[in-house]
Amino acid sequence: MLPNSSQSYLRTLVRPDAGWHFSLYPDSGEGGGSFQYSVRRVPEYVAPGSARDPERAAAEAGRRARARLRRYCAANRLNRLGTLTYAGAGNHDPAQLREHLAGFFRQLRDALGGAALPYAWVPEWHKSGHGLHAHFAVGRFIKRSLIVDSWPHGFVHIKLLGDLPVGSGSLSQARRAAGYLSKYVAKTFADPTVRDLGLHRYDVAQGFQPEVMRLSASSSDAVIAEASELMSSAPLTRWSSAENADWQGAPAIWAQWGR
Repeated sequence: MLPNSSQSYLRTLVRPDAGWHFSLYPDSGEGGGSFQYSVRRVPEYVAPGSARDPERAAAEAGRRARARLRRYCAANRLNRLGTLTYAGAGNHDPAQLREHLAGFFRQLRDALGGAALPYAWVPEWHKSGHGLHAHFAVGRFIKRSLIVDSWPHGFVHIKLLGDLPVGSGSLSQARRAAGYLSKYVAKTFADPTVRDLGLHRYDVAQGFQPEVMRLSASSSDAVIAEASELMSSAPLTRWSSAENADWQGAPAIWAQWGR
């Protein structure tokens, strides 16, 4: 009989539930999954900055970050984009920016009655050398005067996203907003010089993370069919790694529902 440590090691290698596994985010209208083999390789710990292919590792990390941000924005229908900038010489202190943003959202929440407010924000460095500014998204109409009063450090701009196909609703608007915010997040993975080490690349209000449902089936079509039944419709968009000749990971799928 194998020692307990060896048995534990083997249990990490052998999976009794091999097949397609899918994570569905109903409120976000999307989900993704992959085929999990009965025997899998145990991942090795890789210290930050020591990946064999740093560019690929950064691209994959960026993809995961953008997906999390997109799901959050979609689930909470964050369809209004804003920008907060500094007056005068600007702000070159990332920690101070985060302190000011915490105060901004706290004051804005109080001005709206005190109820919890879902939001997302990302920092960006000015190309002109003016320092930092922040892009944010919220999911409700807020008087411009309240936004201005909550940001005493400079200037504000906010807009409801338009120019979408006929029939598009708040879900499509939120996905568009997430696309804008994700663009700035992606910069921090593609260009490490614009990342503030030790600080999050973006932030969101706590307590509003989308719920996830774990599905499994013997085929990709079967697991998509199960997800579609739960969503009461077929996906509007569907992607499979089988369509990508350069795909290097396990077979994977992704789908998106709703407009």
